[in-house]
Amino acid sequence: GMGELATHVEAIVARLRQDRSREAVAPMLMDLLTVLRDHRTMVVGLGLAWRGLYEYPAYLQALNNLRVLIGQWLLQGGAAGGELPLTAEDFELVAWRTLGEGLLLIDMYEQWLAEEGPDTGPAAGPAATEPQVERALQWWQKLRR
Repeated sequence: GMGELATHVEAIVARLRQDRSREAVAPMLMDLLTVLRDHRTMVVGLGLAWRGLYEYPAYLQALNNLRVLIGQWLLQGGAAGGELPLTAEDFELVAWRTLGEGLLLIDMYEQWLAEEGPDTGPAAGPAATEPQVERALQWWQKLRR
């Protein structure tokens, strides 16, 4: 899903550098909204091990923020023939930051797998009821040392 999002982002950035008209960019932004919706559904369906990571809610929030911003940009574009109030740089900043949050989530999950393994994760034992509390306590203990 990340690759598909990145492909759409690159295409939109290229288009915005050439032409910021509503006719040129709005259909691409609408397609990105569809891809974002599908990707978010996939992320929401991830297992307990993913949801136990601190980065998980941050990524969901970043996805939601990007969806809201795209909707606002489309509404602010005015009538047909108008120019969208969106520059390639502004879009690029928000979109790549969102994808960066997703990559961070994937990286943290892979680190967790390397350290703990799939059989010792949140779904494997009593910690399944409160994985975030357990991680917060461990983090706090490390901080106090």
